[in-house]
Amino acid sequence: MMQQGVMSQTDYLIEAHEQLQRNDSSSVLAAVRAEAFGDFSRMGIPTTRNEEWKYTRISGIFNKPFQLAPLHTTTLTEEDIAPFRLPGHEQVNQLVFINGIFSEEFSVVRDSQLIVLPLEVAAAGEYKPVVDRYFNHSSSYQGDGVTALNTAFVQGGVFVHVPDRQTPEHAVYIYNITDARLAPVLSQPRSLLHLGAGAVLQIVETYVSLGASDSMTNQVAEFVVEQDAHLTYCKIQNDAPQASQISTTHIRQVGKSVVNAVTITLNGGIVRNNLNIIMEAARSESHMYGLYFPNGKTHVDNHTAVDNVAPGCVSNELYKGILAGQSTGVFNGKVYVRKDAQQTNAFQSNKNILLSDEAGVNTKPQLEIFADDVKCSHGCTVGSVDEEALFYLQSRGISREAAMALLLQGFAADILEKIKPARIRVYVEQEMSRRLISEVS
Repeated sequence: MMQQGVMSQTDYLIEAHEQLQRNDSSSVLAAVRAEAFGDFSRMGIPTTRNEEWKYTRISGIFNKPFQLAPLHTTTLTEEDIAPFRLPGHEQVNQLVFINGIFSEEFSVVRDSQLIVLPLEVAAAGEYKPVVDRYFNHSSSYQGDGVTALNTAFVQGGVFVHVPDRQTPEHAVYIYNITDARLAPVLSQPRSLLHLGAGAVLQIVETYVSLGASDSMTNQVAEFVVEQDAHLTYCKIQNDAPQASQISTTHIRQVGKSVVNAVTITLNGGIVRNNLNIIMEAARSESHMYGLYFPNGKTHVDNHTAVDNVAPGCVSNELYKGILAGQSTGVFNGKVYVRKDAQQTNAFQSNKNILLSDEAGVNTKPQLEIFADDVKCSHGCTVGSVDEEALFYLQSRGISREAAMALLLQGFAADILEKIKPARIRVYVEQEMSRRLISEVS
């Protein structure tokens, strides 16, 4: 890793960017990096004065002496990674990022219908028109210094393509692994995934940190979904308390298509999820589900945006939170209905249960409607476990702890049942059960 020494984090990033541009000046992405670093220098790291970051303080995190990993250097072995492989990994496609750099060594592509290339190779070859058209569209929606920072250092990213009318037999597991055994690490994975017309794909993404040092993962993943394609996406966050994440997932439905996205957050330091779905094609359909169950001092911030650009689209959003210990949660969900997006159906709901007097949540569902023929609703609730329901279960001979666990499992069930593949759903349910036992006992 490039040594930071005693220089400030800002000076370190400036020097690291200049070195990257010198070493990789011939890259087709060099100009994009240069423009993005200019944006980062102008905007900087967001503070709580920025309305979108009002409840999430990240400036202190970026003052830590993080280091960026150079390309194609790692001391990790398969034995280090093996314990973190998800259930069913022996039969699926696996894409591995180590400290933000895509690793072909540890990745496995089993389906011929799945095209996986380094992003720089795709941008300079056969898929150049796709990359030129769709790469970095997220900056238009996520216009802050953190997203610009990811783009300014884009290197070692990945391009995934499913050709028209193809359905890979196996799901895709994406691992974001941070090796913080020797020093604090800033990882910045970048990916562009393109589903051709009629293509179908299941994706499961997870995050893992090794070592006791602080780490920050600043990720941007961009998805493009064409006509009659179907994307199922599940993000699982269950990392260490010293591991923080800012994850931006940007999904464009450029053809009439279906998207299902599930975000499960169980642990970490500061976790910020930006999920944007842009419904650009008429009669598209999207479903967004989220479950966050933090404890300790974990802070989870879910920011979602559904932009209805075309008419006749349907979106359904349901996020639920169970907050224990001194944890805090944020939900900020926005639904935009543009003037031409008539006959839009958009529904949004956020529900929270506080298990501790020290836990807290800030929730803000929003609608911005510029069309007149629509059906839209939003709402939020914050409360504690229903004491009447607890009393009823206890009157039937169930202990208070078991009754509490049953009620919380029921609260989370309609989110968990949306997880695919089935073996991943079982895995998350088991993780939830372990957490419930520790919290209510």
